[in-house]
Amino acid sequence: MYKYYEKVTDILSEVFTQEKKNIDAAIELLTQASLNKQSIFIFGASHAGILAEEMMYRAGGLMTVNAIFGRELMLDRHPIGFTSQMERLEGYGRALAGNVAFKENDLLILHSVSGRNPVIIDMALAAKEKGVKILALTSVEYSASAPSRHSSGKRLYELADIVIDNHGNIGDGTVQLAGLEQPVGPSSTVVGAMVLNSIVVEVTQNLIDAGLKNPPIFYSANIDGGDALNQQLIQEYADVIHYKL
Repeated sequence: MYKYYEKVTDILSEVFTQEKKNIDAAIELLTQASLNKQSIFIFGASHAGILAEEMMYRAGGLMTVNAIFGRELMLDRHPIGFTSQMERLEGYGRALAGNVAFKENDLLILHSVSGRNPVIIDMALAAKEKGVKILALTSVEYSASAPSRHSSGKRLYELADIVIDNHGNIGDGTVQLAGLEQPVGPSSTVVGAMVLNSIVVEVTQNLIDAGLKNPPIFYSANIDGGDALNQQLIQEYADVIHYKL
């Protein structure tokens, strides 16, 4: 069998067994935020931001999830190494957070594998000061093995209300090949997407069970009638949708 497939399925089994309590807590947090019409935000830097794109404006996804993007952290930035410099620049995360309409009891999902860089710590601290709840998706082993690069000395898992450990290896690579010291095949994106989409599915079921006939889920724009249905829901949830279509 393919090495990467075997490793990732093993990691997923670990995550959904050992992190069940935390995943269930995250489901409840997102459910209550949705029922109470609190805003839900998500942020990650560079490759960690792929999950922010996965969760926002996606057919079958929650339309109330608002991604936070930093232009200097996107992978189309040239030279791309500049994104690493910006991740480590203390203050940039606070500047980004200053342009987000955080309110007390809103929810912020933060994805960072190492959880040590200033941009993610700044974002967490700025949000917490506004009374926002923090859900972290990170590698606890990886993060605990390295000191914070932020002046507070904090790492992401030390700031979050709920931590879901992605059970990834230190460095994120999963497969050790003979003759190569560096493991290959990072696991964080596929594991994180599986965790977050699993949460979305369970949250949606909870909303249906709570009596919502039309939970705020995007219909595909490529299905006839999808655009009209989406517009109706967007109007209903306009107070917690902070992006423009």
